Formats: sequence, structure tokens, C-alpha cells
Amino acid sequence: MGVLALNGGSRAFKGSVLQWPVFDKTEETNLLESFRNNQWWYGDKVRQFEQEYARIHDCEYGITCVNGTVALEVGLRALGIGPGDEVIVPDYTFVATASAVATLNAIPRFADVDLDTANINFESAEKLVTPHTRAIIVVHFAGRPVDLDRARAFADKHNLALMEDAAHAWGSQWHGKGVGSVGDLATFSFQVSKNLTAGEGGIIISNKKAVADACRSYTNCGRTEGHPWYQHYLLGGNYRITELQAAILLAQLARLEDHTTRREQNAMALDKLLRQIPGIKVAPCSPGVTRRSYHMYMFNYLEKEFGGLTREKFLAALNAEGIPATQGYLHPVHTNPCFLNLRHSPRPENAWLSRKCNERKVFYDEVSSPNAARLCNSEMVWLPHALLLGNNRDMEQIAEAIEKIQNNQEEIA
Repeated sequence: MGVLALNGGSRAFKGSVLQWPVFDKTEETNLLESFRNNQWWYGDKVRQFEQEYARIHDCEYGITCVNGTVALEVGLRALGIGPGDEVIVPDYTFVATASAVATLNAIPRFADVDLDTANINFESAEKLVTPHTRAIIVVHFAGRPVDLDRARAFADKHNLALMEDAAHAWGSQWHGKGVGSVGDLATFSFQVSKNLTAGEGGIIISNKKAVADACRSYTNCGRTEGHPWYQHYLLGGNYRITELQAAILLAQLARLEDHTTRREQNAMALDKLLRQIPGIKVAPCSPGVTRRSYHMYMFNYLEKEFGGLTREKFLAALNAEGIPATQGYLHPVHTNPCFLNLRHSPRPENAWLSRKCNERKVFYDEVSSPNAARLCNSEMVWLPHALLLGNNRDMEQIAEAIEKIQNNQEEIA
């Protein structure tokens, strides 16, 4: 395999990682059309994108907003979540899944995740249900759908709202139906790193008109359809996107099918190759997953199988070979200072929530999520989704780079 690139050898990966975001003349044409029509603000392109995006996820309603974090907050409000309500969230996710709950003075309760999928563990979630629990948020991590049959059954059993955080799951399907069509609503992000992007942006989708109407009102200054412009029914905000963002998103949406197919095909090829390498664990998809959008390709790194080589050193070597791999999250969500500080020294705006957590003995410094901690501390490796837009030889070179590191691990100090 040769000398490691870390020590002066040639790189194993010779492919080119695509620059992201990807764009072409379609974005330019759509933007110029908006400019020349003097339509910059919340018009036909916004409505067209909302309809088309909801449709590909088998939902009737789509409500765009400025980003995925706002989508989560608005979705929770629309489901009636408020002060003192408890919402179950996974402990391996971006902080917004939980901070959106706390922003409403509701209480996030952190469930552990499955080691293989990084998706919520329902046995852990079961232990968190109390008389105050009002909702559960499931995250389709890295685009792999949660078992939505089980999620729906869990929510129905406990009379909870079911919310899908699909910020990684544009076009993913469970039993042939788009994610978002099983929960009461789903939220998506179009931030710049995402597979579908306008730099920033978000959307909420639902099949429930009352939920969709509430979301629209909350994002549009509390207005209600069919009533005067300067009449406001809810305490909403101005969370609308512009025609210019929608123009970009429509162009991005036009190539989503092709990109999703390419990522899936390359991921399946990479799965096959990596499963032959001891110490690299790639979880199979559930039969219920009929389409998966890969926001990243992830695998479990088993240090023992690499002669005790730490993940930190493995990642340094892999990056030197030309593959931009990362460890992902540094720690489970509950260990972020914004949650740990609630117990002892909350900021003034968190005083009510802190008091309520203390009354109920919800102490985030006592949360235990061993699987999430293991993924963060030693096992998880992320590869960016742009790698999966390469060719079959690129996938082979990724596997060859990992084999090279394993075969030359004694070279790594």
C-alpha cells in the first residue's frame, strides 16, 4: 500500500471532492427572472417551491421559513408545545433539536440513540415519559429514516405529538412514503452544507391543515389567510423567505433526484467495500428504508481492531490521504453549557425554565446516554455527502485509504 501520506507518501485518494454547493445556469436563470420581474419578496416562486417540496414528501402543505431552527420552533408552537411541557429528543443531534424546545420554556428530555444508526432508541425514550410529556421529536440522522412505524406507535401509545426533524433527509422514504408524511409535521433545513440549499432556509411540511395554518401564521407575523393584512391573530414573527431564495431552491430541487440516486448508489458500493475491513462497522438499512438521502456517510470506527490506534490519529491519517473525514459531534447534546448551566447559574431569560427543571428534578448533569457518548468520544466517523457524488473508483480509493492506514498503523506516532 506504500508509505502513509501522513509520513510523506502519496495520497491514496486521487479523486476530486466536489465543491459544495453545486450550481449551474438554472440558478442564474431563476434569479434573473425574479430580478427582471421585480419579484424579490414572498411570491410565486415561494409558493411553487412549497407545493413541489411538500408533494415529493407525500404531504399536502409546505410552509417555508428562514432556517431549520426556526422551523423547529414554529413547528413546536403549532403543536401546542409551551412552558412546562416535556418533549423527548435524541441525545445525538444538532443542538437546535433540543434548544428549540427550551426556547419555548418547555423541557427537553434526552433519550439515548442506537449505536448502529445514531437514531433515537425507543427503549430509552420509554423511560422518559411522564404525565408532562407532550411530544417526541425523532431525527432522521444522516438521512436514514427512523423506524416510523414504531415512532407513530410510540406517540399514539402515550398520546404524544410526533415531530420529525428531517434536516438531513430531503427525499428519504419509509416504506415508499416521504419522511414527514407519518408525523404530525416535519422540519427541514436548507443551510449551506445541506444537500438542498439556498445558503439558509427551512420548511415545515404536514398533512394536517390546522397545523399548517398555525405554522403559516407564526411565520407570517400572526396573520390569517382571508383576513386583513394588518390584523394579527397569533404572536408570530417575520420568518418568511424571499423569492430569491425560492428561485435557488427550485433549481436545487430539480437536481435532487439525480443527486440522491448517485449518493445512494455510491454509498451501497462503499458499504460493500468497507464491510470487508476489520474494525469498520457499517450498519445495514432497515427494509423499511426505501430511499435514503445521505447528508453524510458515516461508519463506526472500532479502535481495538486498528491495534489501539485512536480515532483522532486515524482521522488525521485519513485526511492526509485526501479524504475530509471528521468525528462529528464532540459530545452528546445534553452536555452543552446551555443545558448544564440551567441547574446552577441560569441566565435571566432561563430562570423560569431552570426553576421548573429543579422542581421536577430534571438535572442535565445527571443524564446518561452511553451510546451517544460512545459515538462522540471514540466511534463515529463522518464523510461529507459531496464525496458520494463521485464515481465508483472514488469509492474504491476511500476503502483503499482506510486499508492503507490499517496496514501501516505502526507508522503512526
